[in-house]
Amino acid sequence: MGADRTLMAVIRTSLSLISFGFTIFKVVQNLSDAKLIKLNSSVPHFGIGLVLLGILMLATGIVYHGQFMWRLRAIRKGLIAEGLIRGETPFPPSFTLGTALILLGIGVAAILSMFFRIGPFG
Repeated sequence: MGADRTLMAVIRTSLSLISFGFTIFKVVQNLSDAKLIKLNSSVPHFGIGLVLLGILMLATGIVYHGQFMWRLRAIRKGLIAEGLIRGETPFPPSFTLGTALILLGIGVAAILSMFFRIGPFG
């Protein structure tokens, strides 16, 4: 459960970075398209940087979570083999990991739409 809580903290932080960066990018883009402001390239790049940072943070958290759970399962197999625990029930899947993977896909879709102006976010 501790590993899931750690991954949830990573999800919260990376989701904040991704959504804030995407919002900055889209607001500046829409204001520029409406000719209300003159586009300065540093502001959209800041938004892109936040989204990329959020994606990188989420990917790192997913890898860390996967490694930790793999080691935990290996230790559990050893304890079962030594007869120290019964191990009748399977190790439960991590729904938090599934959520993180879905959010990673959304983040990648967002950054692709920012770069190429394609998809539902373009």
